[in-house]
Amino acid sequence: MGIDIVTKDDLLVFRNGLLADLRQLISEAMRQIPESPEGYKTKHVRLILGCSVNKLVSLRIARKIRVKKVGGTLYYNKQDVKKLVQEVY
Repeated sequence: MGIDIVTKDDLLVFRNGLLADLRQLISEAMRQIPESPEGYKTKHVRLILGCSVNKLVSLRIARKIRVKKVGGTLYYNKQDVKKLVQEVY
């Protein structure tokens, strides 16, 4: 049983690989969401951002994400969602 030593370079390589994997997963998730002219529905935004309904409400109150209500369904602005994804990752 040997001892493995982890260096800073190893951690940087791991970090870069992990970030690349996360970006790929997010882009795949974005491709699976149907495009609509109004924007993304709540369910899709929650999947993209990985957050709860309460977090979406707080983002709306803080005016970090714009929303439009069409017949009882909330549609979130696509550019705002993409901007939030870029801020997080």
